[in-house]
Amino acid sequence: MFYGANCVRLAGRKAQIVVDDNLEKLGLKKVIKPTDISLRTNKNFPEHPGSAFRAEMPGEYEIAGVVIRGIAARAHVDEESVKTAVIYTIQADDTKVAVLGHIYPELNEDQLEAIGLVDVAIVPVGGNGYTLDGAGALNVIKQIEPKVVIPTHYSDKAIRYEVPQAELAEAVKNMGMEISEKMPKYKIKPAELSDTTRLIVLERQ
Repeated sequence: MFYGANCVRLAGRKAQIVVDDNLEKLGLKKVIKPTDISLRTNKNFPEHPGSAFRAEMPGEYEIAGVVIRGIAARAHVDEESVKTAVIYTIQADDTKVAVLGHIYPELNEDQLEAIGLVDVAIVPVGGNGYTLDGAGALNVIKQIEPKVVIPTHYSDKAIRYEVPQAELAEAVKNMGMEISEKMPKYKIKPAELSDTTRLIVLERQ
């Protein structure tokens, strides 16, 4: 499920993972629960106290049947030699998701090898110097080649972004992609995935 900004909830059979719940800072209600696994893609985001397990730095973690890998990355606002962002891959129930966060739109071979093959990539697209814009998102998508792309962190009247974000329609146009479907939540069905990358938009909960 998508809660706005870069915050998503991934549900497995045995665990719930919440990424980047900085919603209170943006004028919305936080969604993290004490039983959740919480991930932060940037150390500057608020911490997630009270969750069952927290990760905010590169490394490998396994909890409740979920394998999580954090990969160091240059944030969009970092200088070239600095890496304050973390890309996460999350593998559970025979599917693999990559959460990219606010990264610079160029991944090296080591990062691509660490990410590996993924079914779904969750990619911010709002741009304006803060995060990936449509063109940057497309560049990363071409490198990773996921089967499904879910865009996040675009303009929303309910969200008080520190840096104004592009409208989803503008971002999608700059990505050179078309929206396949819009839905409240997306359930990964491996048998329905194809080699053609689909762009699925989730409605904010």
